[in-house]
Amino acid sequence: MFAVCAVTLLCLMSVSRSAPMVCEELVHPLNQQEPRHFEGKWALVAGSLDHLASVEALRLRDSITMYFSNSSEASTISYTQVNRFGDQCQYLHYNISMQGSSFSFDVGNRFELMGSFLYTSCPDCAVMRWNVKSTRRLSTDLYLLSRRREVEQKEMEEFRAQLKCYQLPEPVVMDPTKELCPEQPEIQPSAAAAAAAAAAAA
Repeated sequence: MFAVCAVTLLCLMSVSRSAPMVCEELVHPLNQQEPRHFEGKWALVAGSLDHLASVEALRLRDSITMYFSNSSEASTISYTQVNRFGDQCQYLHYNISMQGSSFSFDVGNRFELMGSFLYTSCPDCAVMRWNVKSTRRLSTDLYLLSRRREVEQKEMEEFRAQLKCYQLPEPVVMDPTKELCPEQPEIQPSAAAAAAAAAAAA
């Protein structure tokens, strides 16, 4: 009986010690961020944050596309986020300054946005953690990006485990059937050009 209790105790101690190690790995920022790895187009697969109003705002988006491109400065990346609301596309452009394992968004003096890329075993995914601070909002955000519109169940479960490590709520999962916006806004013809085209066709 003593031997059985001793083995059981050792097993429980082993589990209790291994659990924090899982979170330690899942929340660990990438030490070396290679800008070329993040370059190009990414679709937001899922996201979670601890600011209720922002969660509801995320739910209103049909799809979100993110583009990273290298700039002339080695420590700066151009970032474009395109939000689709029904038939409307919203384009947001920012510069990101890389600082070791973290980065910051240049958003003027409106608010502070610091972030980092976290560990993920998904080969064509990226997990971003944002820390947002403003007069109206103080939140931690986690976003799962992928080159695909959907990820495998095990990849989503890994992301959910990361959310639990940060004590964040269940993620908002984007509908992969919703259309993504184009990278560049469509140029609408001016009224004068439209009138000239109509006159030429008459």
